[in-house]
Amino acid sequence: MDFHHSEDRQMLADTLGRYLQQRYPIDVRNAIAGSEEGWSRDHWAALAELGVVGALFDEEAGGFGGTGFDIAAVFEQLAKALVVEPFLGTLMAGRVLAKAGGHAALLGEVIAGTTLIALAHEEPQSRYDLADVETRAARSGDGWTLTGRKAVVPQIEAADRILVSARVSGEPGDEAGIGLFLVDKADAGLRGYPMIDGGRGGELALSSTPTTLVSEDGVALIEDATAAGIAALTWEAVGVMDVLKASTLDYLRTRKQFGVPIGKFQALQHRMATVALEIEQARSAAINAADALGKDRRTRERAVSAAKYTIGKAGTLVAEESIQMHGGIGMTWELPLSHFAKRLTMIGHQLGDEDHHIGRFIALGLAA
Repeated sequence: MDFHHSEDRQMLADTLGRYLQQRYPIDVRNAIAGSEEGWSRDHWAALAELGVVGALFDEEAGGFGGTGFDIAAVFEQLAKALVVEPFLGTLMAGRVLAKAGGHAALLGEVIAGTTLIALAHEEPQSRYDLADVETRAARSGDGWTLTGRKAVVPQIEAADRILVSARVSGEPGDEAGIGLFLVDKADAGLRGYPMIDGGRGGELALSSTPTTLVSEDGVALIEDATAAGIAALTWEAVGVMDVLKASTLDYLRTRKQFGVPIGKFQALQHRMATVALEIEQARSAAINAADALGKDRRTRERAVSAAKYTIGKAGTLVAEESIQMHGGIGMTWELPLSHFAKRLTMIGHQLGDEDHHIGRFIALGLAA
């Protein structure tokens, strides 16, 4: 099979890459990441105008992409500039709204860049278990209210509307009985904080908070959105690993020891060969995950879990080897490599770490 991007998809990737190279260099990125807001409204508007947000959604939702490889093209480029704007939350929350139906107007505002949305699903105790939801939904007259907590929601302070999962029936751990609701930020209790790899995240506190029902049976929607989010993260990881490899190779060619570039030393050549091999393994797994997004549930879920495990394992090696071969300078704030290594490490924990996904991959296989 030919996994090269189509002409339109490659044009989008090239346009996005040029924009980020010219207008989003590492010093600008770090200033945005460390700012009080943790993101840039101006860059978000500009990227939406370029069609980057629209590429994450299909035509029925008002976009022009939405496939796994459209997501791949966008997130691989975002990775190369360590973009902190809320693309992952927009992808996941928007995908839920698109598949639930009835939210065309809101999705139009999201794609235009005028309204931001976030998905708040994980809770303090849930640890990657999609069914471990303690937040409760209760009927209130003709509507609903929510009570509970959500944890570590990226860029939640930037969102205008928050998509929240809550239990309408059953107990935490039950795979059924989880609904999805839209909450206005003004009605929610938020506590924001800086994230270790840049940008901001936050906690969501709900106490009889008024809300709008999206779906009373949201389990399949959450699982689908999480699969798309994992596919996006695997491609972000591949993009970060490519940057780390290129930066390390450049350093090995220029740093001299005993009068010769240290890249001449065979031991370091062997280590870089291993790094390159692991990156290609990760890329293959990411291709498989992107391709599987449009397939049946079991194929999709096994592919994304396999990819998440692979990029977690490869990412740890690439981050560690890149820093080791740079020496002490690899840990400094001034060197971009340190920020890329930090982001790669954190990707390994988002939406499930290696242990979680290898266990899930096995369980899905046994359940066949």
